[in-house]
Amino acid sequence: MPETTHIAFLRAVNVGGTGKLKMDQLKKMCADLGYKNARTYIASGNLAFESPKPTETVQAELERMLEDYAGKPVGVILRSPEEVDAISKDNPFPDEPGNKVAVLLLNRAATEADISEAKHQTSEQILPNGREIFIFYPEGQGQSKLMLKTAQNAGTARNMNTISKMKQLARNA
Repeated sequence: MPETTHIAFLRAVNVGGTGKLKMDQLKKMCADLGYKNARTYIASGNLAFESPKPTETVQAELERMLEDYAGKPVGVILRSPEEVDAISKDNPFPDEPGNKVAVLLLNRAATEADISEAKHQTSEQILPNGREIFIFYPEGQGQSKLMLKTAQNAGTARNMNTISKMKQLARNA
């Protein structure tokens, strides 16, 4: 079977002192699962690798191995390089700085409820699109008090700068 590039975004890894996972350990886990050429970007759980296995199998294997390692579930959101390209192209805030636009990645389609449950929204703009929710933080994400229930229990967010880096990393097979 041909090798397929998978891009994984891990949920709650090395954020706020929780989910400690060294990227070298993550690469070793990939090798143990038979994945090839695992490469990471920064220490927050951004990973690209090749495997001939279907996406559903890869996701289940990674989640199982990460739970065994961490002692609790670790969410894994997978995208293909084409899907990551589409995230960049579909960014509804293309003229804003990449560090002020985040995309909340989900394993399911975004719903209106995901947006309507937002708390503490001030100047932030929130737009769902497929399995992503784009958020523009005019004052910067660090200044925002915005809370999306979905972000806390189902998705993982990356800014557009990280999305761009992951596109490049996926090409470096």
